[in-house]
Amino acid sequence: MIPGVPGESQVYLNGEFLRVDEAKISVLDRGFIFGDGIYEVVPVYHGNAFRMAEHLNRLDRSLAALRITQPFDRAGWINLIEELLARTNLDTCIVYLQVTRGVAKRDHQFPATPVTPTVFGMISPWSPPPAAQRTQGLTAISIPDERWLHCEIKSVSLLGNVLAKQQAVDAQADEVVQFRDGFLTEGSSTNIWVASGGKLLAPPKNNLILEGIRYGLMGELAAEAGIPFESRPISQEEVLQADELMLSSATKEVLPIVTLDGKPVGTGKPGPVFEQLRAGYDARIAAL
Repeated sequence: MIPGVPGESQVYLNGEFLRVDEAKISVLDRGFIFGDGIYEVVPVYHGNAFRMAEHLNRLDRSLAALRITQPFDRAGWINLIEELLARTNLDTCIVYLQVTRGVAKRDHQFPATPVTPTVFGMISPWSPPPAAQRTQGLTAISIPDERWLHCEIKSVSLLGNVLAKQQAVDAQADEVVQFRDGFLTEGSSTNIWVASGGKLLAPPKNNLILEGIRYGLMGELAAEAGIPFESRPISQEEVLQADELMLSSATKEVLPIVTLDGKPVGTGKPGPVFEQLRAGYDARIAAL
């Protein structure tokens, strides 16, 4: 039994809908052997996928970056997601999609003869962040970013992220804030946002961060709230002196970070920029 996934839940695997305990892949699947694949996580509120087009656009970019054959057109992906949702009684949940290069002889190079990608999809129970996390905020620690240099690909090769998250757990913190060469990158599985002098700041979209789907959304919400937004390199010193810090992700939505390395961020409480962005985020969900 997989924790958090009911045993009778149906998953999709290579053209079939199966119970999760019936789904099997080859030990020679390159996703298993090399982490040679990509994934997406789409939140669903009251039966409605949130920003699905943006998630599928990123899925397309990740497949293209790894030169994995696109298994479906856009309508095919939407049909798959809708069929998965129809086969569960969960109306607020997470859709997980994964595509690997497929099954081939173990060899680091791409298979000389094209192979069929492995396509997997499942629905997982999920609850949005509790109100206490919005009002009380989260804790984080600073760590060096030791991951690879293609973080813009939403790859299933996540060992660096796993090790970063475990550092937060070991320190009894909620998340890490990572820095590379003295500049902010991101969390273990979140984008990090800085509020300073009434402005919202974010690291630039490049190969050092994964462009979260909320990255574009936060820019939209800032514009709607009249909050100036800048995407640029942010030094560690700026982060340490920030008025507010926030994180965002599909499952975390947008939440305030109120302590960093055991010290308060700003006033040590969720700030006005977060409150405005959070209100805008809630309005987007309500409009689904």
